[in-house]
Amino acid sequence: MKEIDKHFEPEKVEDKWYTFWEKEGYFKPSDEGEPFCIVIPPPNVTGSLHMGHALNATLQDILTRWKRMSGYSALWLPGTDHAGIATQNVVEKKLHGDGLNRHELGREKFIEKVWEWKEQYGETIINQLKKIGASCDWSRQRFTLDDGLSSAVREVFVKLFEEELIYRDSRLINWCPRCHTALSDLEVEHEDLDGSLTYIKYPIEESNKHMIVATTRPETMLGDSAVAVNPDDSRYSGLIGKYIDLPLTGRKIPIIADEEVDPEFGTGAVKVTPAHDFNDEAIAKRQNPVLPFIKVISEDGKMTQEAGEKYKGMDRYDSRKAVVKDLKEQGLISKVDKYRHSVGHCYRCKTIIEPLSTIQWYVDVQGMAEEALDSVKRDNIRIHPESWKNSYYSWMENINDWCISRQIWWGHQIPVWYCPYCRTDEGILQGEMIHHVFFEPLSVDGDEVRGGTYAELKLMGFSHEEILNNSRMIRIDGTVKPLCSREDIHECPECSYSDIIRDPDVLDTWFSSSLWPFSTLGWPGSTEDLQKFYPTSVLVTAFDILFFWVARMIMMGLKIRKDVPFKDVYIHALVRDTDGKKMSKSKGNVIDPVIMIDKYGTDAFRFTLAAFAAQGRDIKFSEDRVEGYRHFVNKLWNASRFIMMNMQDGSVGDHIELEKVGLSERWILSRLSDTADDINSALNEYRFNDAANAIYQFIWKEFCDWYIEISKSALNGDDEIERKNTIACLTYVLESSLRLLHPFMPFVTEEIWQKLPHAGNSIMIENYPSDLPKDLDAEELMAKVMDVVSSIRSIRGELNISPSAELEAYIKTNGDNVREILVMNETVIKKLARLSSIEIGSDVDKPKGSASAVTPDMELFVPIKGVLDISEEIGRLKKELKKVKETISFLDKKLLNEDFLNNAPPEIVEKEKGRYSEQIEKKEIIEENIDKLKALESGV
Repeated sequence: MKEIDKHFEPEKVEDKWYTFWEKEGYFKPSDEGEPFCIVIPPPNVTGSLHMGHALNATLQDILTRWKRMSGYSALWLPGTDHAGIATQNVVEKKLHGDGLNRHELGREKFIEKVWEWKEQYGETIINQLKKIGASCDWSRQRFTLDDGLSSAVREVFVKLFEEELIYRDSRLINWCPRCHTALSDLEVEHEDLDGSLTYIKYPIEESNKHMIVATTRPETMLGDSAVAVNPDDSRYSGLIGKYIDLPLTGRKIPIIADEEVDPEFGTGAVKVTPAHDFNDEAIAKRQNPVLPFIKVISEDGKMTQEAGEKYKGMDRYDSRKAVVKDLKEQGLISKVDKYRHSVGHCYRCKTIIEPLSTIQWYVDVQGMAEEALDSVKRDNIRIHPESWKNSYYSWMENINDWCISRQIWWGHQIPVWYCPYCRTDEGILQGEMIHHVFFEPLSVDGDEVRGGTYAELKLMGFSHEEILNNSRMIRIDGTVKPLCSREDIHECPECSYSDIIRDPDVLDTWFSSSLWPFSTLGWPGSTEDLQKFYPTSVLVTAFDILFFWVARMIMMGLKIRKDVPFKDVYIHALVRDTDGKKMSKSKGNVIDPVIMIDKYGTDAFRFTLAAFAAQGRDIKFSEDRVEGYRHFVNKLWNASRFIMMNMQDGSVGDHIELEKVGLSERWILSRLSDTADDINSALNEYRFNDAANAIYQFIWKEFCDWYIEISKSALNGDDEIERKNTIACLTYVLESSLRLLHPFMPFVTEEIWQKLPHAGNSIMIENYPSDLPKDLDAEELMAKVMDVVSSIRSIRGELNISPSAELEAYIKTNGDNVREILVMNETVIKKLARLSSIEIGSDVDKPKGSASAVTPDMELFVPIKGVLDISEEIGRLKKELKKVKETISFLDKKLLNEDFLNNAPPEIVEKEKGRYSEQIEKKEIIEENIDKLKALESGV
């Protein structure tokens, strides 16, 4: 047995034990046991540990350590995501600081810069995950752009392309003018903003009448194709089929009928701008013929040539002001109302998105979605908590095809090539397609170059490589035939032309992430890991990526592997601040997990997260709770020191002789068994908070506060056999408790366990306690002893009697069995209740002036005379009662004040209501104690 330090210092042991575990290979799955596998939700390579990561990693590590100790071949597979838009933005900002931009570098050199950044900074979050104790198998660490995963991405793309489930189409999408890329609906964050609803007069052709339309975006009227009304709206029944003289444009647009127009909104007439509004796009496509799409806002958020010479090149918001000004000058503004509405923003840079009509790549997910929906309905995948099932069902039943192309450079470039010379359809001559690939170069060798078709730029003397590497944007006409291949194509297979053009777009980051459960295990190869660990066991994730990621993994797993990617999905809650507010840098309420770890140690921080992790309830994080669980660590440490100090020459006894131990030993061993069962059951059902609370209550309340205190009599006594059995029991329960606690607090448990006599090399590969023997009789009998002690302690507390004052106790039992148990444990009762004497029997009378307590098995009487000055205590309580009543009166007036209730922040109002309830409860307790003391004073 090794000596244990007086104090536990986390910073001295955490790195030591983590290095030890990793060096010994304990994070790798064993060759034996049933497979258990978790794939980590890959954090962005740009990221650093935040509270969501910390919670997610802690819960996964608890499960992995628990399963590993329970005999499973446990693999927690780590990795990071290349995070296309996020990473490109970070590197572009760095280049901007150096006076450069990506277009000046060109695509190849820019990607080299991103890889350099990744190598330098990309391991930050991995190192932080190690700091939190993550027992991942780092030898299997993956990256979504590594060779193996890139191979998987290409294989899936080609397979879906060949099955015609991946296709290219021109339609309206969410576009970020800052990031210059398409965004899926899920990548758009909506925020309510104050704006204006502008009512514009649209002159009706060949009349002096107007139609009034309302819009939040007046600049888009320059791209209107029609004005739509509901066919049942009698106000406009005679106007359908007539034309509008569209102001500021010189164009005429028709008045059309569409049943989806809401007659109650605005004037019941709506402007139709198919190129810049999703609803208008739908209206345009329902018409016969389809309305024209007039693009007046470009990819960089500036007005196009089609907006007119006056507005061309203006920023979209400057154009809005100019359009309103010009309309006012023509007397065509009816009114402008203030209007609060929901506005979509890019999830990465927070720029307001622009609906634009562009050619993008899509996945037809309808069939895959049906399978994914069915797999959850049939419980092939179980979602915990079940309340999230309905959200999953709703989204999958209303799913749209997935836009998978992004107009950035960092990511998996789409494996499609185009020959600019080959025809695609009958009637198009060979060589004509060269005019259907348009480039917008920013500069070549420092010279500004205007955009043009491939043919034009070639005639200007630019090489194929110069055109591709220096183009700001490449637009490929939808008529150009795509050539999709598992291998890079260097020449056209039809005409052998070598200067073919690869699609410049990259895949949505979530495309590669959707393959994560099987690509990380070696697919498309048939690896041992894939055969052993797929499907994986459980996915632990946050609710905000249920649709981004989880649903897509299910679809891809079923489509590619013909099996679900995981059997369980555990969706954890959001970590909020103490007041329940979402953490954000702008609010200044972000809590840094690394700071918490440095201040209180990893174990206390992890345990706090686990203790908070109740299913279906967001976490109100409190630093006070972390500090409280640091006290728990200290309690465990001090208990361990006490036990080790009482071991003689390192001997703990070969075994516990159950036939020779007392009631308290039988009780604590049975309670250990109950606790192990409770923890195993809770973890099986992902009730992390219940598991944490079970081990906390057992160690602090039952083991430390009860059994260790009881054991001191035997340890200080003369009976060597009793002493030996007590030490054996203490050591056994301590060691078992350390194993139960290890998944939650890995570092302190390893440090203490290594100080105890042991046979193995590490606690993390010891067996997890389960199916231990029970002794229900001992639990029932010990409960009676504990009732006596607890009742006497309650009397002390209620009457404010000093803990050091020795009391007399008289116990009237309801039967000989109870009396016998209490008499056998009289020494324990006297010690724990701090009694000078005790009388036990069925015929005991209540002494005059005694406080009393009643349990189902007995009545307890504690004489107060000579222990407490009753008059003085009544006086003290009356003073305290006066203060409490004054506080209640103050709060009562405050909570009846309408100004306070209407103007104070809701959280302040709730806080004051809570204070009021606390003071009312305190008042009732004081009054009850005063009545008790008065009864004692009168001898009742």
